[in-house]
Amino acid sequence: MRVVDEILNNFKTNKNLCIGEKITISEHMIQTAMLAEEKNSPKSLVCACLLHDYGHFIVDEPDSMVSHSLDGKHEKLGFDFLKYYFVKDVVEPIKLHVLAKKYLCRDKSYYDLLSDASKVSLKLQGGIMSDEETKKFTSLEFHSDAIKVRKFDDDGKNPNIKIKKIDDYRELLTSQLIK
Repeated sequence: MRVVDEILNNFKTNKNLCIGEKITISEHMIQTAMLAEEKNSPKSLVCACLLHDYGHFIVDEPDSMVSHSLDGKHEKLGFDFLKYYFVKDVVEPIKLHVLAKKYLCRDKSYYDLLSDASKVSLKLQGGIMSDEETKKFTSLEFHSDAIKVRKFDDDGKNPNIKIKKIDDYRELLTSQLIK
């Protein structure tokens, strides 16, 4: 349970972290979880959405990494931290959500809908997937959930909506901890 308190605190203390978007990372992750909830997604997927960019809280100076065109590998940092506490149905889609973006960008109409910050990060993350990378990605157990997280991620960047408080997710986070 201590990790849940740490996570909630990180959401509250990183209120100025934006990494190129018009909303903060905290607001973005909460919006992404809210979208998953609206679609009646399983609790594990809602939790994955809530924590998908948690690695940005771990990266040293993430805003400066963006301004210096560096990829902080936030998905790996988040996964490496969270995997000790949360069930695999939560952490595996987090690990794969950047690959899901690279996969979805094979469709130009999807790419065209990305925010400017997402287009910049796509380049830093290695660009659009090759055919070989696609075969490997689509063979992974959690690739479908990662695609769902990614699509909610794309839509969770609205500066003009009322969002829930992070404390509203305490019970959800606790329910997805490894028993």
